[in-house]
Amino acid sequence: MKRAPRRGDTDKTRLGPAGAQPVSTLPGVGPKVAEKLAARGLETLQDLWLHLPLRYEDRTRIEAIATLRPGQPAQVLARVEAVERSFRYRPMLRVAIGDDSHGTLVLRFFHFGKAQVAQFLPGRRILCYGDVRPGQHGLEMVHPSYRLLADEADANPRDSLDPVYPAIEGLGPLSVARLVGEALKRLPEAAELELLPAGMRERLDLPTLREALLTAHRPPPDADLALFAAGRHPAQRRLALEELLAHHLSLRRQRIALRAHGAMPVRPPGKLARALRQRLAFQLTGAQQRVLDEVSKDMARPEPMLRLVQGDVGSGKTVVAALAAANAVEAGRQVALMAPTELLAEQHLGNFRAWLEPLGLRVAWLAGKVTGKARAAALGEIASGRAQVVVGTHALMQESVVFAALALAIVDEQHRFGVHQRLALRDKGLSGSQVPHQLVMTATPIPRTLAMSAYADLDVSVIDQMPPGRTPVTTVAVSGERRAEVVERIRAACAEGRQAYWVCTLIEDSEEVEAQAAQSTFEQLGAALPELRLGLLHGRMKPAEKQAVMARFKAGDLHLLVATTVIEVGVDVPNASLMLIENAERLGLAQLHQLRGRVGRGAAASSCVLMYKPPLSALARERLEVMRSSTDGFLIAEKDLELRGPGELLGTRQTGLASFRVAELVRDADLLPEVHRAAEELLATAPDLAGRVVARWVGGAARFAGA
Repeated sequence: MKRAPRRGDTDKTRLGPAGAQPVSTLPGVGPKVAEKLAARGLETLQDLWLHLPLRYEDRTRIEAIATLRPGQPAQVLARVEAVERSFRYRPMLRVAIGDDSHGTLVLRFFHFGKAQVAQFLPGRRILCYGDVRPGQHGLEMVHPSYRLLADEADANPRDSLDPVYPAIEGLGPLSVARLVGEALKRLPEAAELELLPAGMRERLDLPTLREALLTAHRPPPDADLALFAAGRHPAQRRLALEELLAHHLSLRRQRIALRAHGAMPVRPPGKLARALRQRLAFQLTGAQQRVLDEVSKDMARPEPMLRLVQGDVGSGKTVVAALAAANAVEAGRQVALMAPTELLAEQHLGNFRAWLEPLGLRVAWLAGKVTGKARAAALGEIASGRAQVVVGTHALMQESVVFAALALAIVDEQHRFGVHQRLALRDKGLSGSQVPHQLVMTATPIPRTLAMSAYADLDVSVIDQMPPGRTPVTTVAVSGERRAEVVERIRAACAEGRQAYWVCTLIEDSEEVEAQAAQSTFEQLGAALPELRLGLLHGRMKPAEKQAVMARFKAGDLHLLVATTVIEVGVDVPNASLMLIENAERLGLAQLHQLRGRVGRGAAASSCVLMYKPPLSALARERLEVMRSSTDGFLIAEKDLELRGPGELLGTRQTGLASFRVAELVRDADLLPEVHRAAEELLATAPDLAGRVVARWVGGAARFAGA
C-alpha cells in the first residue's frame, strides 16, 4: 500500500458530515496531536479511514516457546526467569523467559531505562510479541512489544489481526492505531458511504466500502495474510477499484473541462507543409503519415487538441511536430516547443531552423542562458508575433514571456516537467475562452496499462514504424572484468572511422559525484587510447561547454564521447555505432533502451555493450536479458512497468501521475475495463456522484491530475 494522503488531497466540503469532521473531534486529539497528523495529511476522519496498514501482526494465538521457529513472528505467554544487564561494548538488557513447554526465550533490548529494568521481576508473567531469531543463547526476540501482567490478569488473545500503520512523526504506533480505531467507530452505515454504481460491486463480487475498510484495518483471525501481503484480498480490491475510478474520473473531467474551452481551428491550404515535405531528404513512413493525419484532424476542430504522440527512439516524431507547426504558422498563429533540457531543446532548434527558416519562417530561441539584449530581443519578437515558432526550455513559462497568438504548444518528453509547468505553458495561449492545441511527444514507450490510467485525458497516437535505413542494434552483456576487451573493441571501431559512446552511471543521485566518475573514466580511457580524440559530457558543465563538445562529436572531430546519462534523450549522431553502458545493472529498462537508441541511427551495423559488475541480482539479470533479447520499446516498457512500477518508469515524482494509496496499476490492471465502463456511466448519468468519488480520493489535486 502506498503513501498516506498528503495535505490538500481532500476537498473537505464534499465528504458528507461524518468523513468531513476534523480529527480534533476524536478523544485525545489536542492542537499538538492534530498538528502532527496534519503534517502527514491526516486532517479529517476520512483521512484516518484511508490511512491503511502496511502489514499485520497475528496476536490472535499464543504459541508455546518450545514450538517456535526462527524467522517467524509469534506471541508467547511466559514468566520472567532471569535478568542480565551488560555495558561491555554497548548497553544491553537480556531477559530470559520460560513457559510450561519447558522452552526458554531471550528478550534482548539495546535501548532501555532503569524503570523498565525494574519491571522485569523473576516470576512475573509477560505477554510478548516479536520476530523469533537465533541468538547466542538459543532463540531470541530483539525489542519485542510486550505487556507485563498481574498474576490474576487475563491474557486473552486478540480477536483480530493487529494493524501496523505507516509511521507518523511524533506519534507512537499504539497512538496511531488507537486514533484510527476511534475514527472507525464513527464510520457511517454502508448505504451512506457507498458511491459505486449499482451492480458494479456485484459483478466483481466485492464487499461494501464499510465492510472493506473494517476488514482492511482489522482482519479476522482466519484472514489470508498472504493475500493481504500481495494486495489481492477482496477488501483491498474494493478500495483499489474505487481509487482507480476516482483518478480516472478526475482525468476525464479534466478533458471535458478543457474541451469546454474553444480553440482556434487550424485549417490552412497546406502550402507550407507541402513545401517542407519537398525539402526533406526522406519520405514519411506510413505511421508518421497516419499520426500527422490524426493531429491535423484534431487541430482543424474548434476545440483544443490534447494528443500524446508516442514513438520509439528515432521513429520520427519531431518531423511530425514540425509539419503540424507549419500548418499553425500558415494559419497566422504561433507555435511553442518546450523540451526538458537545453541539450534536447537545442537539438530541436537546429532541426526546426534547418527545416523552417528556408521557407521564410522565423524560429526564436529562449532558454536560461539567453540573457541581456538577446533575451530582450527574443521576448520582443515573441510578443509582437514576428517569431512564429519559439523553441526553448522551461524558460518559456516565465511571466515575462508573452505570445501574440499561440495556437499550438508542443511539449517533448512531457513526463520530465511538473504538472504546474505544463499548465503554465497552456495558459500562455489563453485568448478569451480559447486555449492552444497541445501536442505532447515522448520517446518513452508507455505500456497500454499505464496509458489507460495515467493518460485517460489524452488521445494517444503511436508511431510504430521505424524509418528505412535504421539498422538493428546488437546488444551484449559483459562482466566488468572484461573491461580491457571492451576498450580494444572501441579502438577497432574508431580505427574504421566510426564513433562511440561510453556512458558512466552511478547509483548516487548526485550530479557532482557522477561528474567526478565521468572525469576519472575520461582520464583512464584517454591513457588507454592515446591515439583517439575523446570528449567529456556531464551535468555539471556549463551549457555552452556541453554544446561545444556535442558539436565536435557530431562533426566527427571526436572519436569517443565519455558521458553521464545526460545523453539519454535526443542526441543524434548517425556515425556513432557503438554504445558502452557501464554499471548497466543499476539502470531501469526504459533508461537503458533510451541510451541504446543513441546508436543505430546510421547505415553502419551498431552494437550496445551492457557492462555489469558481478555478481548480478536475479532482477538485474532479468533486466539485462530483456535488453539483450528485444529492441521493441513497448515490450521493454511493459516489462519495466512490471519490474519497477509506474513512477519509476515515467521518470520522476513530478510526473503528475497520481500517487495511489491502495491501487497498483500493474497488479490491478484487470479492474481497469470495469473502471472505464463505470466512469462513462457516472459521467453520463450521475455527474454529482462522480464528483463525490473524485473528492473522496483525489480532492484538491484534481485540477492538476490531467494537465
